Amino acid sequence: MSRPLAVPNRPLTWLITGCSSGFGLALTRLAQQHGHAVIATSRNPQKTPDLVREVQDGGGRWLSLDVDDLNSGDIITDLEKAGIHIDVLVNNAGWSIHGPAEGFTEEETRSQMDTVFFGPYRLMRALAPLMRERRSGIIVNISSGAGLEGRESMGVYAAAKAAMDGVSKVLAKEMTPFGVRVLTVALGSFDTNMGPTVRLASNPTPFDYDGSALDAIFKVMVASATEGFPADGDHLKAAKVIYDIVTGTGVGAGKESERMLPLGRDMAKRVDDVVGGWQRTMEVFRDICNSVYLEK
Repeated sequence: MSRPLAVPNRPLTWLITGCSSGFGLALTRLAQQHGHAVIATSRNPQKTPDLVREVQDGGGRWLSLDVDDLNSGDIITDLEKAGIHIDVLVNNAGWSIHGPAEGFTEEETRSQMDTVFFGPYRLMRALAPLMRERRSGIIVNISSGAGLEGRESMGVYAAAKAAMDGVSKVLAKEMTPFGVRVLTVALGSFDTNMGPTVRLASNPTPFDYDGSALDAIFKVMVASATEGFPADGDHLKAAKVIYDIVTGTGVGAGKESERMLPLGRDMAKRVDDVVGGWQRTMEVFRDICNSVYLEK
């Protein structure tokens, strides 16, 4: 029998990845401000001593976590052994690589998949059984429009996000009967520190792409490393929405059963475009789609 997807009426323990900036930092601060226990993580905490001190002064912990590490899931085991039970996991750490889909190296492709898919999946794989046994918990996977509808130059990044979205959707179905929530947050463009994390494919882009949509997006990504990323969304506003949805408060009240959360005006347009695209596809192919059945 399914259990209601209720939020425990008590302070929650959060484990958040990628906390040195952007959404990870914003969610860390929000959770602490509202009295929750936070375990913030980043690959190199020594690079952000002031932030580490801020979190620790607020009663939280900051741990080193490289999500690419094959043993990254051990952080869950170690915390559980110490009597710390994670109520909320936020998979937020990530970066993106850009270039023609035909040109990424094997190493670049695997590296992107490690951070965006395999790393978060290891944490989910370690924590989901514990949440299932406790009949409570929420896993929040920070995704993007790339997983829904990848743009030119984002082939491998889109593949990694689509993989994460796919496993999240299935896990949500499997965990719902046990009172465990899985929420995929599909972000549009936001004012985070994305520029310096953007990587470019090592193989040169063929001249054939000059003047193409890929070329235009690629140039924006190159410029973002020094000039900042052109964004429409306010990440602080979006982080508050995510917090509300997780805790069932504010705009999140009554929305505990939702599995997808699109955020950003540009994201709304992308969702509409994808839905419209599928509707047009079915107008063209519905009869053909329905014609290939076994005769009985």
